[in-house]
Amino acid sequence: MSGTVRMMMTCHWSARRIQRYLDADPSAPLTPGEVARLEAHLAVCERCGPMVAEHRALHRALSLWSGRPYVDPAAVDRVRTFLDELTDGRAS
Repeated sequence: MSGTVRMMMTCHWSARRIQRYLDADPSAPLTPGEVARLEAHLAVCERCGPMVAEHRALHRALSLWSGRPYVDPAAVDRVRTFLDELTDGRAS
């Protein structure tokens, strides 16, 4: 019973630090002791470990996602055709 309570308390402590750990935010750094404690918990916790893996996968996916919007080449062709017709006086 005390092991379960201890794990719950460690999960609670860890949950409050996971985002700072993942972000490595220089304005709110974790101490080396906190990092070691958190990493030890993540290595054995069946709830927190997968959550961190999911956050990391999401971060990787978002970092690969280009900020540039996709431009449909057919739409560009339609606009060019319309502008050509407009400048030639043929567009209605």
